[in-house]
Amino acid sequence: MRDKIQRLNGKDVCKVGPDRGERRQGTQSGQQLSQTKSSAGARRRLCAPGSNSFPTPAGREDWRRPSATAGEARGRGPMARILVGLMAWWRPVVTILTPLVLSVIPALTGSSEARCGYVILIMAVYWITEAVPLAATALVPVFAFPLLGVLSTSSVCLVYMKDTNVMFMGGLIMAVAVEHCNLHKRIALFVMLHVGQSPRLLMAGFMITTTFLSMWISNTAAAAMIVPIVDAVVQELGKGQEVDVKRTRVVAVPLAEDAAVAPRHQSRLALYESNPSIAESVSTSDEATPRLDQKEAVSRVPELSVLTEADDTTSDAVRKMFFLSVAFAANIGGTGSPLGCGPNLVVMGILQSTFSEPTELNFATWMLFNVPGMILNMVLGWCWLQILYMFCGRNRIQTHSRERDRAMKKFLQEHYDSLGRITQHEIVVLVLFSTLVFLWVFRAPGFVTGWAQFFTDSFDEKVVVRDATPVMFMVFLLFCIPARTSWTCCSSGDKASETRDRHETCLTWEVVHAKVPWGVILLLGGGFAVAEAAKVSGLSLWLGHQLQYFAVMPKELIVFVVCLITAMLTEVASNTATASVLLPVIKDLALGINVNPLYLMLPAAVCCAYAFMLPVATPGNAIILTAARMNTLEMMRAGAVMNLVCVLVITFMINTLGVVIFDLHTMPAWVNSTVTVVR
Repeated sequence: MRDKIQRLNGKDVCKVGPDRGERRQGTQSGQQLSQTKSSAGARRRLCAPGSNSFPTPAGREDWRRPSATAGEARGRGPMARILVGLMAWWRPVVTILTPLVLSVIPALTGSSEARCGYVILIMAVYWITEAVPLAATALVPVFAFPLLGVLSTSSVCLVYMKDTNVMFMGGLIMAVAVEHCNLHKRIALFVMLHVGQSPRLLMAGFMITTTFLSMWISNTAAAAMIVPIVDAVVQELGKGQEVDVKRTRVVAVPLAEDAAVAPRHQSRLALYESNPSIAESVSTSDEATPRLDQKEAVSRVPELSVLTEADDTTSDAVRKMFFLSVAFAANIGGTGSPLGCGPNLVVMGILQSTFSEPTELNFATWMLFNVPGMILNMVLGWCWLQILYMFCGRNRIQTHSRERDRAMKKFLQEHYDSLGRITQHEIVVLVLFSTLVFLWVFRAPGFVTGWAQFFTDSFDEKVVVRDATPVMFMVFLLFCIPARTSWTCCSSGDKASETRDRHETCLTWEVVHAKVPWGVILLLGGGFAVAEAAKVSGLSLWLGHQLQYFAVMPKELIVFVVCLITAMLTEVASNTATASVLLPVIKDLALGINVNPLYLMLPAAVCCAYAFMLPVATPGNAIILTAARMNTLEMMRAGAVMNLVCVLVITFMINTLGVVIFDLHTMPAWVNSTVTVVR
């Protein structure tokens, strides 16, 4: 194997091809080939995504680990030893020094605005550096704001379970229901079967499926669901390439009795287990890879080596292209609906808590504005990855033959058929999910009277029905409706199994408790607490006056700069944390320069999802980096262009389609309405 890749202790050491002083041998003994295979197998086991020695940039915990240790610094000077010690203990140092250094802000003025800004700056530092876990930092307002006299404890705690946060929690539970019944696998295989089986069409199928799933569930969950399917397809493509190369060699070269070749790729037999882990789904252990018979090898080793190197390079390029397409689609798809990612709900929650009158931004208008931009970004990302991996560089992906396309279609069809008939569990989840989307869109669409208005007019109390109500109703039904019954047309026919599971519902609390990321809900609540405190303390009003100097700049330039800064900051911080820190400031900037707040807040919230460059930007990127076996520089090269393209697209969309939908050239009447909050 020509690609010699060793990843030891988080370091990548790559060696491609033979050394310059190495002589090519015309033949090689079976013992030497066996040694080569065993060493290559050890390297592949070492580099497997589930191993502990895989490069640490894929995780979010150890990427800032210092290269030098205390033992290496013993021979250095005292300053070097101090610096090494500080780097080894950087998290406690940042956690302790940040409040001490920033304490000068409330000490100088002592105003309510300064005390609120002091807490917000501490949380911003913790969120960006992750010296403290994100969810733990989100709990800081519960004790910091009351102790500093900014907001009472009851007022702070109320915002952690606002209706927007409850809606987000309901969306996460619906995503768990989709994964629990394996509906996402059926959707993905169905799309790929009908889109096409060439590399570019397979990539389009992956992007369409991931984008659609990411509209309704979190970006990380969407990426994690598609990764096992992508890995199985890549393995099957590599297997087909090796068969073609082997067939060519058999015709041209006589067989040898003393050689053996082990194919690198094998279709994933455990692809459709009920709940495979990410490490198991992308594992490449040699023990699971059957070896060809010894008589199927060839004797001309130099010719074999050259062809294998090209095939390995092509297979690696296909793997990187497919997995990057999933990463791009997961982040882009999160902008399509308010439920796609946290920043979307942050901007809606801030507008709802700041202005008493309803704004033009609701579920229907969000999708009406963002879905066209989402589709455009997906198409541009698809084209960019083709340019990067199919038209540029020396190792370009070749177009597959019709035979390979037919083999891939047969492979996908077999796995789709292995799912069997659609089950009652899947039908119930699909029907409830579709009903939920319908209720969200037509709750208050704006162009017609929504169904929620009927309940408002039916009671003297004039209750207001928001998006959290339908999602929680659907979640409740999932806990009540049985997953299997013997009288439906979708029953499996296994009477014993149906009798045993007749009391099992479509969703159980054990599954929800284990799979819902509860820390994300706390993170969203922490952002709402920051926005609430900034408004009550007067910090928002003070920032609005300070930012009035930006009124001399063209507003088109302002929105481009805001989007670019947001996209860069979200590469090194959580997207929800970025939105929680920036969106209140951007709202004050818009009010200070007399611009519709939606003109700056909406594109900034969308840009919080444009994290394409670094694996630490989102957990989904970290999963993709591990599964694709690429380094951070390769992800940065592809993601930098996508960042710029998406920022340009959202700037164009807000100045064209956004003006038509939201009438952004005029200040709306709801800007003058405010919500009164009691401390």
